[in-house]
Amino acid sequence: MFTFAPTDGQSRAELHIDLLEAAKALTEGEPDGIANMANLAALIWQYLPDLNWAGFYRMVGGELVLGPFIGKPACIRIALGSGVCGTAAATATTQLVPDVHAFPGHIACDAASRSELVVPVIRDGAVIAVIDLDSPSPDRFDEDDARGIEALATAIATRI
Repeated sequence: MFTFAPTDGQSRAELHIDLLEAAKALTEGEPDGIANMANLAALIWQYLPDLNWAGFYRMVGGELVLGPFIGKPACIRIALGSGVCGTAAATATTQLVPDVHAFPGHIACDAASRSELVVPVIRDGAVIAVIDLDSPSPDRFDEDDARGIEALATAIATRI
């Protein structure tokens, strides 16, 4: 049994350091990528406040396919270049979106979402998945969040 919990009063940067260490410990030695994504979605949900969706989209056959997540039911397939997730996957770059309504082509799986952070998971030079975080608050995510989730994506790229 694992016991992981954020500490009260941490800065965002400190929170992401603890999240990363917990993620490494939780996935170490587990070869099943889906199981690791499921636990990571739960861990992200536990560590990061003010989310209404946290999870993964996996690259399957040239498109993003829904993976393990926490939140309301979501879009199952997303074409590369479509919406925030498809843009992150197509460009292999982090998408930090303070207002999803201002993002051209935003796909609204949950109408309550107001801001979004999507980070590609890259292995051997190819995007294999994206980590998608949504919040009901505008401008929820900042550069500390982006750097923290990028570090997480790098650390887990061989574990999912």
